[in-house]
Amino acid sequence: MEKQIEIYVSPNGQAHIETKFEDDTVWLTQKMMADLFQTTIPNINMHLKNVYEDGELMEEATIKNSLIVQLEGQREVKRSQKYHNLDAIISVGYRIKSEVATKFRQWATQRLKDYLIQGYAINEKRLAQKNQQVQTLKDGIRILSRAIEYKVDEVDTAWLAHFAKGLELLDDYDHEALDQKGISQQVATYPDLSSYQNIIDIMRQDFSSSIFGKEKDDSFRSSVAQIGKGFGEVDFYPTIEEKAATLLYLIIKNHSFVDGNKRIAAACFLLFLEANGILKAQENPIISNEALASLTLFAAASKPEEMETVKKLIVSVLNRNQ
Repeated sequence: MEKQIEIYVSPNGQAHIETKFEDDTVWLTQKMMADLFQTTIPNINMHLKNVYEDGELMEEATIKNSLIVQLEGQREVKRSQKYHNLDAIISVGYRIKSEVATKFRQWATQRLKDYLIQGYAINEKRLAQKNQQVQTLKDGIRILSRAIEYKVDEVDTAWLAHFAKGLELLDDYDHEALDQKGISQQVATYPDLSSYQNIIDIMRQDFSSSIFGKEKDDSFRSSVAQIGKGFGEVDFYPTIEEKAATLLYLIIKNHSFVDGNKRIAAACFLLFLEANGILKAQENPIISNEALASLTLFAAASKPEEMETVKKLIVSVLNRNQ
């Protein structure tokens, strides 16, 4: 829990104490305790000494040193200040004036409860979001896993076995260890716009829809151009894998076509990989039909805030199958 500062005012109004909430407890200095219990610092020190000597509490478990800066004359001086937690405060309070200690304990307990409930509510929301992301990824991995179990022929078997060895993506996601960068750092070859449009024309012959591949705006051109951009000599997408992942994601998410956005995105993705010489490894495709479909659907179903995770997954699949 982060540090929280609050002011405690005693019921009789005689004590105004600035308390520090940290590590799920309250922390006060000896001076603060003296003000709280309306006594002297030597008296507080004596009771603390007795508490520890009697074995009621362990000193090292109830004390925290904090560095503070204070003004001494014209100089700012750093001093180590000793703080005692709620257990020590209450123990001292019972030895001095139990009514005052009881009132403070009731106040401190309620405030701690408030902080814990608020913290739980925030963490519960974050956990729900995390679980949703994990479930989405699990669905994607489950589809990818089917490609491993389904062996079409002897040629595919070798490739799938190779692919299976690298399919530890779910565990990597849990440990935030998906690949952030691609491995192919050669100068990219960019198919021109007409090459992509030619692929779309070829695909149009295989689909009956009269509106397949019909552009709604200029966003397709923008998607194709985006992967070659940079700032000065700095390339926004330094590797072939990152460029390919970005291209697939942008074409899907920009919804540039009246019909066929996912199919066109997948085909353009393959065209870019082929143009840059990494579509195959040892004569075998680095991505199967099933994996291509699942990655495309995974990207399509993702939320805008999940973009980086989607791209890392695509990059990881490409990296580990070369």
